[in-house]
Amino acid sequence: MSNRPVQYAEYPQHHAHDHGRPQPRRVAPAKPPAAMAARQSDYTIAHRGKQVRIGPVVFWIVVGTVTVLGAWSAATATYFAFRDDVLTKLIARQADMQYAYEDRIAELRAKIDRTTSRQMLDQEQFDKKLEQVLRRQNQLESRASALGNVPDLSVTGSLPPTKAPGRGASLDTNSLQKTAQISDTVTFVVPPDREARLESRAPVLAAPPQTQVAKLGGADNVIDRLQASLDRVESKQLAALSSAEEGMDSKVRRMRGAIADLGLNMAKLEAAAPRGGMGGPYIPVKLSSSADPFERQLYRLHMTRAQMDKLNRTMAQVPYRKPVVGTVEFSSGFGVRSDPFLGRPAMHAGLDFRGSTGDPIRATANGRVVSAAYAGGYGKMVEIDHGNGLSTRYGHMSVIGVKVGDSVKIGQVIGQVGSTGRSTGPHLHYETRIDGDAVDPQKFLRAGVRLSAS
Repeated sequence: MSNRPVQYAEYPQHHAHDHGRPQPRRVAPAKPPAAMAARQSDYTIAHRGKQVRIGPVVFWIVVGTVTVLGAWSAATATYFAFRDDVLTKLIARQADMQYAYEDRIAELRAKIDRTTSRQMLDQEQFDKKLEQVLRRQNQLESRASALGNVPDLSVTGSLPPTKAPGRGASLDTNSLQKTAQISDTVTFVVPPDREARLESRAPVLAAPPQTQVAKLGGADNVIDRLQASLDRVESKQLAALSSAEEGMDSKVRRMRGAIADLGLNMAKLEAAAPRGGMGGPYIPVKLSSSADPFERQLYRLHMTRAQMDKLNRTMAQVPYRKPVVGTVEFSSGFGVRSDPFLGRPAMHAGLDFRGSTGDPIRATANGRVVSAAYAGGYGKMVEIDHGNGLSTRYGHMSVIGVKVGDSVKIGQVIGQVGSTGRSTGPHLHYETRIDGDAVDPQKFLRAGVRLSAS
């Protein structure tokens, strides 16, 4: 195919009569320049003697179409050739992505399971610790109740002092019947064990707010704080219990020692000690073999307390207290002295306490009045029988405030100081007798001083 125009020359027709004679040559007429340019720009297709002339626009359209179709065919062929590989890679990539997601999900799920398990273990441990704290709190509360049931260790019959009537004042018989504590009498006071009580204000074990737990450093820290608080309470209880036990043991030893120093028979004193209305079935106290140290110590404390109660009842019958209030001042002691009226040696069977007329006179022990009248040289005298052969006499009274048969208590006012009978001035003549024989009252008073010593 050529883009050059084909020129055709015109040859003269041959006739028979012109054969052999030269013919003149004819030249084709010249075409215009525009037509020549158009013919030169066209494309001619020749095939088997046939020619097709096409313009450049159509030509390039055909060429473009053929090119596009060829490219599409190549792409299609390539796609079908590599289609399986591409799909395989795409499927493999999707599978890898799916496996990665599944592995990540499984990892997160395992992490959640571990966290949940750890939380469950932590919660279980917290519950166990909390249960231990609650159990310990109940135990300490029971101990506090046991300590609270221990009565005050004071001498039976000790009462606050009453105001003594002024000198020369009349004696009120009603006031004489009231008991009062003798100054400087022995008083056994329990150690301050009430500090060890676990009150209802004990630490509350309800779960605190989350913000408070976070502020305190977590639940474990809260449990540790509660444990430390309960440790302090328990140590206070044990210290108070030990102090109470030591105090009771010391007082029991002093009372037994005082009775031995006075030469009194403990068995007879205990048998003579009066008892109030009591009764009930006998239920022995048993200590469990699994008892902890606190329970064992509390058991010993109760046993010591029972002994002390018994000794208190016994000592309440022993006249080791002073019969007057205030500072003791003797005007005459026990034993041989110069008689104030005759000036000759004479036996003085008691102690003379200085005083003023109208000063109150108090019973030095529990007992029963066996004499309340004028008795010769004693003047107005009261005698009290304390049992087991012990008795006391109070002489030279100005007023007698009791009558025969009356029961008197420690510190009860029984009369007033005077100067009746064989007396040179207002004072109290005080005697202590065992089985009717006079003994030095100072022996009993010194025992009282030892007992009152802390």
